[in-house]
Amino acid sequence: MDARLILPLLLWASSAAAAFDHAHPTWDALLKKHVVLLDDGKASRLRYADFARDRLALKEYLEGLSQVGESEFNAWSRAEQIAFLINAYNAFTVEKVLTRYPAIGSIWDFGKLFGNPFRDRFFVLFGQPRSLDDLEHGILRKTYREPRIHFAVNCASVGCPMLREEAYRGIDLEKQLEEQARRFLSDPSRNRTRGGRLEVSKIFDWFKEDFEPRDQYFLKYADILGLPPGASPPLAFLDYDWSLNDFRSSSPR
Repeated sequence: MDARLILPLLLWASSAAAAFDHAHPTWDALLKKHVVLLDDGKASRLRYADFARDRLALKEYLEGLSQVGESEFNAWSRAEQIAFLINAYNAFTVEKVLTRYPAIGSIWDFGKLFGNPFRDRFFVLFGQPRSLDDLEHGILRKTYREPRIHFAVNCASVGCPMLREEAYRGIDLEKQLEEQARRFLSDPSRNRTRGGRLEVSKIFDWFKEDFEPRDQYFLKYADILGLPPGASPPLAFLDYDWSLNDFRSSSPR
């Protein structure tokens, strides 16, 4: 294991027995080591091959997440809860991919009916078997009503908002979520104004109720979307790229 990960891992192990470390040091170190930023920070890819060599550290981190009890979690601040759940979603997603890597080209290679990667309850959280959908739809979207969550959870796909190069932390969550929103919306491959239309990610179609009223939501980011003041152009939804966000198999755009 890389020496840079040993100290965060030891700190995690010792703190897990006492109090949860909301800096998520092991996950933070893994992301800083393996996430590759592209397009001036608007997108990212993950070095899965290198990450696989640090899988022990990842598994230790995930075990620490699974040890958190519901009563402990409920005592945290709202921001700490959201950061914990986003980190859990992203980290368990990486672990899911690594169970098949390198023989995987898309998260959907696990299956859409049988083996569905988002519905498969392949990990334990708060004492119960959980799925990625349980985290995103059953807890995050249902409980917190924060649309920028969609720009933070990463489904291991090129079309998904980027995997952030650091862990989410309650103390910095507002700043991190807002930066993620602006990064995603300023990426012209996924959101842009063209030919009198606002062409945006399918995320805004699939989860439209989270962004209502959508016209007003987009106007909050008019400066980066190139929208004139008060404009409400027709919407078009771009195709979603489900190919694996692997740095080795992709090239910078």
